[in-house]
Amino acid sequence: MVEDGDKAPDFELPTDGGGTLKLSRLRGKPVVLYFYPKDDTSGCTAEAKDFSRLAADFGAAGAEVIGVSPDGVESHQKFRRKYDLAIKLAADADKAVVRAYGVWVEKSMYGRTYMGVERSTFLIDGKGRIARSWRKVKVPGHAEEVLAATQALAQ
Repeated sequence: MVEDGDKAPDFELPTDGGGTLKLSRLRGKPVVLYFYPKDDTSGCTAEAKDFSRLAADFGAAGAEVIGVSPDGVESHQKFRRKYDLAIKLAADADKAVVRAYGVWVEKSMYGRTYMGVERSTFLIDGKGRIARSWRKVKVPGHAEEVLAATQALAQ
């Protein structure tokens, strides 16, 4: 599990735009890396829409926002189109990145346990270190809180 101050684990993942995204290529600017369980579910949709609504503000702070889930590229493309999302989505189909960040955890619902993504966000500074992390995220107000931290980091 990574913690604040740690070097952010590097990765290269396919994106919904048909390209790939390598974290280390984004050095020099802040990166908001948020992990979510599944495309087109209520909480994940609300979170993606919130980050998209604030995309221009994150951009003004020099930051890149990237959503990561185990869903595939096609699922991400449908999700982006359906909600006109303004953020990048990366597909972690083999779950290597969610494991590297410690967000692939045992969850419980209706008395049944299963493995899944714990909704989490990591603010990575321009040097590739984790400046701040949020785990077990509650969606309402979260994107605004991350934006405030990003703006403070950029100053």
